Amino acid sequence: MNTKRIASVLAALVAVSSAASLLQGASRLFGQTQDATSGQDDAYLRLSRLSGPVTLDGVSDEPAWQAVEPFPLIMYTPAAGGALTERTEIRMAYDEGYLYVAGRFFDSDPAGIQVNSMYRDRLSGDDCFGIVVDPFNDNDIGLWFWTTPAGIRGDVSISGDGQGAWNGSWDTHWDVSSVQTSEGWFAELRIPFSSLGFQAVGGRVEMGISAYRYIPRKNELQIYPEIAPEFDYRRPSLAQDAVLEGVTTHRPVYLTPYMLSGVGQTSELNELENGYDLNSQGEFQVGGDLRYNVTSNLTLDLTVNTDFAQVEADDYQVNLTRFHLFYPEKRRFFQERSGVFDFFTGGATRLFHSRWIGLYAGEAIPIIAGGRLVGRAGEWDLGILNMQTKNSSYLPAENFGVARVRRRVFNQYSNAGAMLTTRLGDDGSYNVGYGLDGTFRVAGDDYLAIRWAQTFDDDIIDQHGFRFAEASAIRVYVNRARERGFSYFFSARRFGADYRPEMGFITRQNFSDFEYSLAYFHYPEGGPLRRIDPFQLFGSLALRNPDGSVESFFIEHDVDLLWRSGSRIGLDLELYYEDLREQLDFPRDTYVPTGSYWFPRFEFDYSLPPGRAFRTFLGGGVQQFYDGWRANVWLVPVWYVSPHLELSMQYSMDVVRFPDRDQGFDSHLVRLRVGTALDTRFSMNAFIQYSNVGDQAAANVRFRYNFAEGNDLWLVYNEGVNLNRDRVDPALPITDNRTVLIKYTYTFAW
Repeated sequence: MNTKRIASVLAALVAVSSAASLLQGASRLFGQTQDATSGQDDAYLRLSRLSGPVTLDGVSDEPAWQAVEPFPLIMYTPAAGGALTERTEIRMAYDEGYLYVAGRFFDSDPAGIQVNSMYRDRLSGDDCFGIVVDPFNDNDIGLWFWTTPAGIRGDVSISGDGQGAWNGSWDTHWDVSSVQTSEGWFAELRIPFSSLGFQAVGGRVEMGISAYRYIPRKNELQIYPEIAPEFDYRRPSLAQDAVLEGVTTHRPVYLTPYMLSGVGQTSELNELENGYDLNSQGEFQVGGDLRYNVTSNLTLDLTVNTDFAQVEADDYQVNLTRFHLFYPEKRRFFQERSGVFDFFTGGATRLFHSRWIGLYAGEAIPIIAGGRLVGRAGEWDLGILNMQTKNSSYLPAENFGVARVRRRVFNQYSNAGAMLTTRLGDDGSYNVGYGLDGTFRVAGDDYLAIRWAQTFDDDIIDQHGFRFAEASAIRVYVNRARERGFSYFFSARRFGADYRPEMGFITRQNFSDFEYSLAYFHYPEGGPLRRIDPFQLFGSLALRNPDGSVESFFIEHDVDLLWRSGSRIGLDLELYYEDLREQLDFPRDTYVPTGSYWFPRFEFDYSLPPGRAFRTFLGGGVQQFYDGWRANVWLVPVWYVSPHLELSMQYSMDVVRFPDRDQGFDSHLVRLRVGTALDTRFSMNAFIQYSNVGDQAAANVRFRYNFAEGNDLWLVYNEGVNLNRDRVDPALPITDNRTVLIKYTYTFAW
């Protein structure tokens, strides 16, 4: 690593650290301007301070707990407002450093309590209890904590009041204890204030809270506070306002170094080009992460020699469209608090997508170091990210930067913000993007949202200079954010010819489109059906910007039926129009010639109730497909054999034929997951994939032993296999690639 790159890394870290110090002062300044009496309203719930010590054993039988009143729960499903069938007591309190939640879940049939999984962050149809905390009480960000009778920990970060990203890879420090008895099951959560990141003003904290119990065999969900069934019960804006008094915060420091060793093997064509050699290369590296709470609600993360060896492999996909495929981010460092960096421009498109950092065409690019500052200063939500990568055979060394700000405006349900992205290469290349966005509550559940972004790219500017309109993207949409009665959505957007967010994701360029939906949702008061969606109309129209011609058109009518048991069936009738100006290529030398095509499609899907040990989701469709036809089916069975073993599979088959050209192909895609766990600490996950179109198969096997929070031992095995080996000369080897890695992490806390 040369001096220039070291300087670049240090500059990035210093910049983030300096920003942390500056924003810490800003947080104090803004905090002093807040109205400390704003929570005196009678609508606020005053949480109890524990009057004595409690032991985290799940039982919650201490006198201090008995002095706390339980929440008044109400049924959410299967019959909203109905009588609860099982007795439940959920209490919440706090002391000088922690938020405590105790649940007593009595059950008339203890043998019916379901425990299907031992894995952290995995809901598998288990009996479940959890809370959602809106730490800033801003009706936007939510932190969801949950557990099961097995005592597993689950934590999810919710953004955009439940309309944005749900990040299940967000993990924070907290403790849980659960126990089962002949009366039911019981659990206690203990969450450090430092993990909540709230904003205290004069020792006073105002936050939103909600709690629930789920009984899967009855599909019964008991919640607090009361929330209408047309809204998700985890929406931060619908939580109960609560107040904590006399709170002091601790700002811990977490240092997590790691050590990794292993070997990688790759098949490469030999010098004579008549066969393949399996070349091996050993690997050893060290690195680590540091986390520091700059303020009670502003967190700084620093990383050096960042590694993602334990991350699950990408899913195989088969592309039957003419647009780019979207691959989600699976690396935990980039998923944590990722909702702060959301800037969506419709569908999967966005101004920032972290997969560009340290990855190229699925191959890892080494990350030297980086930093991230996320949280709140005063009224502002903040996110700052800077990462430096090494040069590789694919790309020059690059520096990636992102800055995001957002704050509430007009009312407690509206916000506005801005984003800046920079991608700077050592070879002088650059791509800079920035944007403004706002979401505004107009009235009731009706919202207006605006997104505008623009990019500067060196290649485009060198070709024909900077063109303001063509370098821009804009989207405006209105919607009704509820699923009861009449609902609607309308969106209009334009992407210019020069708009190229190389730290984001777009499916195509130089187009305008219009999307809409009209729907009606009905909740019967009796009978087996919980919800009937008899009318859901969706549509879109895409135009080419240069001449305004129609590029594609789509209209769909759906009917969905949801049973009180949790099962669901959907029927869809669709109509497509595509105008191809270039030949569309598919596997097996199959293609669609240029021209205009209309084609209808019928589709159905069905899912069993989620609370069963065996459940499945299945569906299929038939359609005219351009000048041919297509039939497809998919099947997703899940079997929880025991709390220690779970099996799941995703299978999809597509049959595509073009009789006039005597062309076609069959696609079979299989994803098999096997999970075993001796207990909540030791687990193994195997992910096996097969694609006949790609002529490949792969296995990703990960063993994990979790000694304690932040202290893990990983053993990772990857194998890539070539199929249909004789399609080229010389024939491909069976093994395409193989890696075996062992990684150990340990967290020091102060």
